[in-house]
Amino acid sequence: MRVWLVVLLLLCGWGALSWWQHRPVHNAPGVLAGSVPDQESVDHAATLTRGHFSLTTRAAFAMTGRVLSREDYQLDDLAPIAPTDLAMGWGRMSDTGVLDRIRISQSNRFYYWYTDQYPIPRHEIEDSSANMHMIPANDTVARALREVRPGEVVRLEGFLVDVSRDDGWHWDTSLTREDTGAGGCEIVLVESIGAAGASGTMPSDQ
Repeated sequence: MRVWLVVLLLLCGWGALSWWQHRPVHNAPGVLAGSVPDQESVDHAATLTRGHFSLTTRAAFAMTGRVLSREDYQLDDLAPIAPTDLAMGWGRMSDTGVLDRIRISQSNRFYYWYTDQYPIPRHEIEDSSANMHMIPANDTVARALREVRPGEVVRLEGFLVDVSRDDGWHWDTSLTREDTGAGGCEIVLVESIGAAGASGTMPSDQ
């Protein structure tokens, strides 16, 4: 009985610590990330090997966006290489005044949103937000990704990549911000990531 009590207390403690580390950052209304993601096709694709996985670069990718939600994975096919998904927003999808009227969640490698009344046109919600599978390029980036909190404005740089596994399994990245549903997520090999506000400072945290 005592063993189960200890396990329960440890699980509760772990959950509380995880919530505290990833508690949302609160921002005042206003667009925090006004620029659209920057993408440039690569002249010659490179293939990188990570254990049983191969990554093929499709485009150089950089963006400043607001983290709308995060979800961590441990058990699915992509978890060994991309343990974290970030739902990202830019333009008016980085504005608290808009986001307060939209319910956002993530599960099963998808990002979901719902609103009772559109604060901005539907196509703008879809074109100015995306679910992104994050592959850390190194241990420093992996540590930074573990610390990212919903509401933060982050600057990230890297590559959009297709992922394949030596048993034939594969997952291809989206190359446009205008698609939705299955296949509409970006797979990002993240070479750098850092928190920055609209003017290059940390956002407010209240």
